[in-house]
Amino acid sequence: MNQDPADSTTAPSTPEEGPALARDQHGAVDYDSIPDVIQWFLDYDQRVSVIKHPSVEELFHWKQQESETAGEKVFKFDRAEDRFAVGVIQAMAYNPTERDLHAWITQLLNALNSASKATEDIASAYHLKLESANSVVGESQKIPAAAERDDFLVNCWLETLCTAEIRVLGWLYREIYGRPFHPTTF
Repeated sequence: MNQDPADSTTAPSTPEEGPALARDQHGAVDYDSIPDVIQWFLDYDQRVSVIKHPSVEELFHWKQQESETAGEKVFKFDRAEDRFAVGVIQAMAYNPTERDLHAWITQLLNALNSASKATEDIASAYHLKLESANSVVGESQKIPAAAERDDFLVNCWLETLCTAEIRVLGWLYREIYGRPFHPTTF
């Protein structure tokens, strides 16, 4: 994002200082700067940038294909990071108040918790080596039952996506509402 040094409504955006959420001359959030915030997280935050990893990309395309095969109406994204970015922007558009955004982040946290537990349980039961595997989809072939394997892969995708979305939405929540997200705020 190119910034005029004389413009006091935006903060510097460096890896050390974090992303910059632009504001207008009255201090209101410039929602057009959210894509720049998303890009900063994709470039500099490990828990978000993992969405660009080839293994996650493979998982994303698997999930997209499975949804399509199941007859779900699926918008075809070329890349996992595009799906992630649209999800963040939609979350901001559909949750315009603090209470709404808080409720959405809480739902994401609950989904993350469920997906993480399910992934951990299955990985342990089948001795999956997810950290060293080149392909989560490939490693999942050790799970003999197709339905259980599919559930495992969906949970792997949800775990990655929810983690990334929570990171960015939590940061936006703090910047917009002036306090960090906390599950018991409301």
